[in-house]
Amino acid sequence: MLRRLSLVTAAMLLCLAGPAKGQLEIVISRGVDKPVPVAIVPFGWDGPGEAPIDVAAIVAANLERSGRFAALDRADMLQRPTTGAEIDFRSWRMVAVDALVVGQLQQSPNGDYAIQFQLFDALRGEQLLGYRLPVSAAALRSGTHRVSDLIYERLTGVPGVFSTRIAWVSVSRAGRADARYRLVVADADGENEQVMFESPQPIMSPSWSPDGRRIAYVSFENGVAEIYIQTLRTGDRIRASARPGVNSAPSFSPDGRRLALTLSRDGNLDIYTLDVAGQVLTRITDWPSIETEPVWSADGRTLYFTSDRSGNPQIYRVGSDGGRPERITFEGRYNARPRLSPDGRQLAVVHNDRGNYRIAVLDLARGSIQVLSDGRDDESPSFAPNGEMIIYATREGGRGVLATVSADGRVRQRLSSGGEDVREPAWSPFLLAN
Repeated sequence: MLRRLSLVTAAMLLCLAGPAKGQLEIVISRGVDKPVPVAIVPFGWDGPGEAPIDVAAIVAANLERSGRFAALDRADMLQRPTTGAEIDFRSWRMVAVDALVVGQLQQSPNGDYAIQFQLFDALRGEQLLGYRLPVSAAALRSGTHRVSDLIYERLTGVPGVFSTRIAWVSVSRAGRADARYRLVVADADGENEQVMFESPQPIMSPSWSPDGRRIAYVSFENGVAEIYIQTLRTGDRIRASARPGVNSAPSFSPDGRRLALTLSRDGNLDIYTLDVAGQVLTRITDWPSIETEPVWSADGRTLYFTSDRSGNPQIYRVGSDGGRPERITFEGRYNARPRLSPDGRQLAVVHNDRGNYRIAVLDLARGSIQVLSDGRDDESPSFAPNGEMIIYATREGGRGVLATVSADGRVRQRLSSGGEDVREPAWSPFLLAN
């Protein structure tokens, strides 16, 4: 019943062979037809020895990875200014770039750094943005992602997500006594991987708290399904739900105080909300069918979830305090795993497209569905916090990989981690300063 939705089936999908290699490799398989040409000039270095990081290279890679920009090769740069005063705009018009970034990385006596940069309209010779960003040594790479975010937002009008993080589940040596499941968190570019939790038993359904500081997930470490919440900075974990039967599909409320989750405590899979601090449980659905995969609306008043009460998996919504559920998907015989866009206008879903399970978006106002991915077994969609991209899991070469697709379907990428199998991605919200 409810293909992919039962906990047993989901656990089986995680059991994929392959050694853990680490670090995602991101390959753009399709970008926009005419990416904006930009030049990210190598940054000047004001400090002893060699620069600890190539800021310009990271910024250029971030912008190119969005699929919307094409960075000029350094060999084609006719000059290499590090300040606006040094720019000869005629040189940059000759190589046909629209935007130009120059800057410097500076080290202070206490060992901290400052990233100073300027963004110019190369055609008009006008400065679009100027910024000086102080960063600690430990935050140098994340500061560079922040620079990328600022540039991306100024050029597109949309906040960048290069400073965000991605969580996923990996598994190695599945089916063997030494199988290992890992909950992994990394920067959006695949760097800085950290294993947050590791177990010989399945881990599933990671879900970020709204401040990006905690992750809720399902673990079978004690032989049964239990929901844990882990603080990323300290690694501290609490067991949020270990009720008899199924405990699955946790989703944080917008205020971070409650979880929506699926329980079978009364013998049927239904949606509940749980006040984490007080352990107050509220039943939301009560129907002789499978109700699972809840997700909150941005205002916390509505829950979207998957149910087979109509005979096939479809998406419904209900008030977060309960009430009569309303069916919202009618196109196709299978729609599951809803994830709401940040602006609340779309739901990403897994949609059966002529026998293939693909990622689609549902326009909530119109009720229409647009298929975005082209795989045969795509699942687990998760929106980037700016709403522009969706990350999901798919299959390639007999193993699990991650992929992203833009919300308009124009940009696609594959994210592989060596020979490792990866599943259940979740994109973080915009991160708050710790």
